[in-house]
Amino acid sequence: MQEDSYWTLAKEASGEYSEKRSKFLAFAFPVTSEEEALARVQEVRAEYYDARHVCWAYRLDPAGERTRSNDDGEPSGTAGKPILGILISQGLTDLIVLVVRYFGGVKLGTSGLIEAYREATLAALEGAERKECILEQECDVLFAYDLMGIVMRQVKEVGAVILDQDFRETCRLRLSIRLGRWEELEARLGRIYGVELQL
Repeated sequence: MQEDSYWTLAKEASGEYSEKRSKFLAFAFPVTSEEEALARVQEVRAEYYDARHVCWAYRLDPAGERTRSNDDGEPSGTAGKPILGILISQGLTDLIVLVVRYFGGVKLGTSGLIEAYREATLAALEGAERKECILEQECDVLFAYDLMGIVMRQVKEVGAVILDQDFRETCRLRLSIRLGRWEELEARLGRIYGVELQL
């Protein structure tokens, strides 16, 4: 069965981490587009205008294929990538995590920075409420009135949801079904002579 769901956050979350007097404030926001993610970057930058760095990473789309990260002046690969790595390892998408750093006067070194940005991200995600998003397929089913009983039985057995129906000349059902069960519905209805499926 194909992957037909993904996980994101149900709501905003935050956490913090301190290392050698540097303070790392982490904020996680559910987002569904790059525009929304970048608007969050502007918001956090405006609120923490006095911070030395506002580093971030986002992951978008059900499979998490659209990603972007930013080190915001930290040494290359020490901030954005570690944040993104946590999002990937936790299997979360459609969210952005921003980490605001207040420098404490002591340099952390490359490995220290990577660790600090990872820990701050984990602190934000640790108690965050998560939600599963189900991917669905919608379709129209057209059939003659005398096939109503058999069609309705197949629809019910595979757990499809009827979004709309019209029983005037030809019967038409607008259905939504979990993506993982789509092929089963297609096969079942395809075996009934006189039933037409339209995406």
